[in-house]
Parts: sequence; structure tokens; C-alpha cells
Amino acid sequence: MKISGDELEKSAEEALRTCLSKVPFLKINGIQQQPGKGDKNPDLLVKLLLLDIEKDLVVEIRSNGQPRFAREAVNQLLRYQDVFPGAYAIFMAPYISSKASEICIKEGIGYADLSGNCRLCFEQVYIEQEGRPNLFAKKRDLRSLYSPKAERVLRVLLNKPRARWKFKLLSDEAGVSLGQVANVKKLLNDREWIQTDRDGFSLIAPEQLLNEWAENYTYRKNRVRNFYSLKSVPKIEAGIAEICNQRKLNYALTGFSGAARLAPAVRYQRSFVYIEAAEEDITGMMKLKEVQSGANVSILTPYDKGIFYGTLELEGAKIASPVQIYLDLLGFRGRGEEAARALLKQIIRPKW
Repeated sequence: MKISGDELEKSAEEALRTCLSKVPFLKINGIQQQPGKGDKNPDLLVKLLLLDIEKDLVVEIRSNGQPRFAREAVNQLLRYQDVFPGAYAIFMAPYISSKASEICIKEGIGYADLSGNCRLCFEQVYIEQEGRPNLFAKKRDLRSLYSPKAERVLRVLLNKPRARWKFKLLSDEAGVSLGQVANVKKLLNDREWIQTDRDGFSLIAPEQLLNEWAENYTYRKNRVRNFYSLKSVPKIEAGIAEICNQRKLNYALTGFSGAARLAPAVRYQRSFVYIEAAEEDITGMMKLKEVQSGANVSILTPYDKGIFYGTLELEGAKIASPVQIYLDLLGFRGRGEEAARALLKQIIRPKW
């Protein structure tokens, strides 16, 4: 949901009134939208009466509540306090991320968003509300960061978390355009998940990135076909690996099949494998029967070739990268989540 500038200010004023109305001994004497905004004039100037105490609130509003914008707003609010000594400063946005709220708290700045989250602490007033979902999620922003081509960049960053990257180097490594790298860098920079210096940029918040990606990912983006075989799971996986190697087909075990070779945590009775092409030949050679239930092998046709970035070879078979396996496992509630947690703890986090 996108909000225009004027509408954002009106909505911010209403949200602030709603938040302050919870305090019975507080009276709002007026909320003014300030003309000629800049270093000396906040977006809103709020006049309060607390019992017998007059109090000013200075409010800075941004259309984006990601950390980079929060930091800019906080710096601006600190400058306002020279013009309005004793005033309490508040940052407002449609939605304020958890890291952005931490920035505010560290600097003694209050915050409130249009989704219902807030923390205001001044004089005898303390109001806090957390955990409200983002009602203004920028779907375009998420679609851009988690599109197939953008995900190629994310896989590189997460699989090589200690590396420093220049645009051209990352573009070549991920197999995407320079423009795509620039777009991903901007979106990560807004979240303050990367660090930039003259040697390039690097990922500094890999787990936060992985968590948000997981929220916007499903293994069902791939074409999934389920089969049954009379063979055991180990023999199924060995057979698929042998055929794919012979025919030089790109493949990688994922899900439980991949996790079992990296961080075994749960028993599994179903193979999961990505195969880039010629799956009909493989199902025929393996004598796999397509079924609606009772499957012991699932073949996934990748939605993008980036799936195969970071493939490893273990125990005579190729497996997807730990990051890819982790994302796929989370699609299976219960045991899948358990296996994903073990993989994160034992394999992925230590590399960070």
C-alpha cells in the first residue's frame, strides 16, 4: 500500500492522536504541520499538557521505516532539539522495522508507526506496543529483492558471507546484470544489511537476510512431481546420481536428502532432488511411478538455474548449497523445520 506525502502526514497525525489518547492525564492542545520544513522545522509540532506541565513533541515522518531512513530521521530529530529545547522527539513511518526501533531507543528517540507499533517515553508517560504486522508492506520492494535474478545475488552473498564484492565481480559470479546487482545492493543497504568501503561491500547481517528470504520463499515455486519406487531411498538417490552423472545432467539433492549428508537430525523416507532437464528419461530408467500420495521421491524442476549455485558433492552425490536446502526444508512443517534448524546451527551459522 502506497501513501502520498499529504496523506502520510494526516495518517501519522491520526496515529499519534490514537496513541496519546491512551494516557488519561494527557491533553493535546494542538498538532501543527510545520511550513518551510528543513533543519529547523519538524514535520509535526505537538503541544501537550501533562497535568500542569507543558510539553512539546517534535515529529519526523518518513515514507520508509527501514534502518537507513530511521538513522537519517534520528539525526534530523537530534538537530531539532537545538531549536526546541526540552522537546521529545518522535520518528514515524508506515512501518518501523525492529532494527530501526533499536536505533531510536539507543538515541532516546520515541517512535510510532501506522501499523500500531510504538514506544513513547517522556515525563510520566510510557506507551509501548510491539509485534503488530506490517500493514504497508512494500510488495514491489519484496518482489524486487526476491525475484529469481535477485536471488542469484543473494545466494552468492550468503554462500560467501566473508567476501568483499565489487559490482562487476558480483555480477559475473551471480550471472546477472550490473543493474540487478545495483538494485539488490540498494535494497540491502536500506535495511543496513551490508557494509560498504573503498574495497567494495559485504554482507553484515546474513541471518536477517536469510530469515526475510525464508518468509518470502516456497519450494513450490519449482515444478514438483511426486513418484513411488520399490527401491529404498538410498538406492533411489544413488540411481538418480549415477544416471545424471552419466548423461551430464545438472542435479542436486535437497530438502531432507541434502540435510542428511550435512547435518543429520531427522530420519526421512522420501528423496528430494532438483533435475534441470530430461526428467522423463530418468523417471523411465528408474521405473518411477507418478502418484498423488504415498510418494518416496520428489523431483523438482528448478524455477531458475540459480538453484544450483554452491552445489556440493558428498557421498557420491551432488547436493544443493546449505542455504538452498535450508529454504526448501522450511516448507515442510514439523520435521522439516527441525532439520532446517539443525542445518542452520551446525553448518550455516559457523560460516558467518
